[in-house]
Amino acid sequence: MIKMKSGFTLIELLVVIAIIGILAAVALPLYMGHTIMAKLSEVENAMSTVASGATAFYYDQNSWPNCPSINEVINSLGVGLGAISRINALSVSNANGMITATIQNINPLVDNKTLTLTPGTSSDGSITWNWGWSADFPPQFRPKSGR
Repeated sequence: MIKMKSGFTLIELLVVIAIIGILAAVALPLYMGHTIMAKLSEVENAMSTVASGATAFYYDQNSWPNCPSINEVINSLGVGLGAISRINALSVSNANGMITATIQNINPLVDNKTLTLTPGTSSDGSITWNWGWSADFPPQFRPKSGR
């Protein structure tokens, strides 16, 4: 009676480990990028909420609110931003309505960088918002145009 050997050879195990290593090397940077984009979406959503409040203020008062800090944004516009820990500084310029946010607690690639929302008017007179960013903001993490 011939006994068959069972199990894996060392070569087979090394090939499997190499394949897993290659997959991990590709997947980890992609995972990190998507994690950063997910955290940035919290900042973008908060800024969009502030833009809605600033738009309502503009239509009521025919001027932009004077909000040089997060506290003034919360008090003047009634926007709840207390739980947002990813924004270091937030302001609304009463000169042109530009909303500026400085990012924190996401990743060193985007921390202390600036995102802006600038108002404009469309042909029907409604207010539109356009994204902007600091010059050193990584291109792969910039928000999409339009709101």
